[in-house]
Amino acid sequence: MAKNERGFFSFVLHGHIPYCRKAGVWPFGEEWVLEAMAETYIPLLNLLYELRDSEKDYKLTMGFTPVLLEQLSDEYMIERFQEYAQSRIRLAREDVKRFESCNDGMLKDLASFYEEYYVSILETFQEKFNKDLVGAFRRLQDDGVLEIIASVATHGYLPLMDTPSIYAQMKVGVDTYERHFRRRPRGIWLPECGYRPDGGDLEDLMEKLGIEYFFVDTHSIQGGKGVGLYGDGNKSISPPVEDFGERLNKTTYRPYYLVPGKISVFGRNERTGLQVWSAEWGYPGDGSYREFHKRDSVSGFHYWRVTSKLTDLDGKELYDRGRALDKAKEQSDHFVHLVDELLTEFNEESGKPGILVAPYDVELFGHWWFEGIDWLGQVLEKMARNPRIRMTTGSEYLRLYAPDEVISLPESSWGLGGKHYIWENGDTKWMWSDLQIESKRMKDIVERFKDTEVDSLAERALNQASRELMLLQSSDWPFLVTTKQAAEYASGRFMEHKRRFNRLIEAVENQEFHGAFIEELAEIEERDNLFPDVDYRVYEG
Repeated sequence: MAKNERGFFSFVLHGHIPYCRKAGVWPFGEEWVLEAMAETYIPLLNLLYELRDSEKDYKLTMGFTPVLLEQLSDEYMIERFQEYAQSRIRLAREDVKRFESCNDGMLKDLASFYEEYYVSILETFQEKFNKDLVGAFRRLQDDGVLEIIASVATHGYLPLMDTPSIYAQMKVGVDTYERHFRRRPRGIWLPECGYRPDGGDLEDLMEKLGIEYFFVDTHSIQGGKGVGLYGDGNKSISPPVEDFGERLNKTTYRPYYLVPGKISVFGRNERTGLQVWSAEWGYPGDGSYREFHKRDSVSGFHYWRVTSKLTDLDGKELYDRGRALDKAKEQSDHFVHLVDELLTEFNEESGKPGILVAPYDVELFGHWWFEGIDWLGQVLEKMARNPRIRMTTGSEYLRLYAPDEVISLPESSWGLGGKHYIWENGDTKWMWSDLQIESKRMKDIVERFKDTEVDSLAERALNQASRELMLLQSSDWPFLVTTKQAAEYASGRFMEHKRRFNRLIEAVENQEFHGAFIEELAEIEERDNLFPDVDYRVYEG
């Protein structure tokens, strides 16, 4: 470390959106991906390239679930995004005329802002990044300013899954990463930071796939009450809060070996996490920022600001872009100062250069928190100028300061309550019962055909069945049911993939390869076309 450096800082941005290609539009479906592209991924790329070109000394870690990578690079979704951006430009122009006709200058200016915003987003997508967002992120990794970590295929919640399914999710996840980024990953994001000590030989699987490190929530290492973050602020959820007891005074400022000399684990820093995530006092809830939940009844644009947490939607005041950016600047100062203070405190107490790990869902920035990209840029610039903080990535820190302790981790997640309630509860128990049945059915048919030559049509059907099972295993469906955000949609999607899976398995079992089934198979393959190289034998484990 340089003389003045007190420690290391690592943003870990986790990107995930469930598979919604040709599975609905507004309010649930393809717009999830299209909005994230326009409000998070393209603005974030613009920021990261701007920082790189200005030779700012920054580094951060990003992860993408394979199901998201497949959608970002899908030709159909690329075309849909261009249509979406063009429609937003048209709606903004119509709003400019509408507000001009009623002499509302403030709303007209905001509509003009949105028109310029989406024109810029579309031009950037087409011209700067050549419609290839995954390739744009890959180039940043190749340039050494970004470390991209892997995740599992469809964001399956691993602590509640059987071993063959865990292996399939992880193997397809790593293979998909390699296909898109042309290298093997060194780190992995376990969905929802979910971990179980006897979780299907998880450590052995990671080692087998070349994974060196992953992340868990604070209480997994420090102990205490498992408050968790994911779902914070949803008053309809009342999970039991787990007590993880004493964890032998372990700190999240250092990584640990989970398997001696092999797999390392980093813990989330709680103080900085709450500063961003907390529904009560996190930055995004400031009254100056754009209000996410109120939309114009004609165009759907957000023209209002948070105003106050106590103000209902009818009482929201108009958004002031300048005021919001001033607040982002102020709060970026606060965050950098907080990180500096925490790292200095750990350094002085331990005599060691610690690492502060700050993981967030990347869609928080820009999409949910519209000014979040601006805040992030300010933080990265200010940290690059701070001589006491060095920004780093997981693998770089491990090269410099390998762990010197081995730790055992408890069953945990970063969900509210600290364990599995958000995904497994009275409302979702039926889903996990079905998943057990379908997973066993897949394992049985793989075993049945293990030593038998399978014809090309049966192989196609079984490969597609493995895709449907992975989509069925997505953690999004029970999450959306529990949080009531899109319960009916999520239940319907779950049942759709279940029906397709069973239809394909039954056709193979009955050798039902007539003309009508061939057409049906082709239709399912086109609709759920992710993971083109998948082999159903991956469920053999």
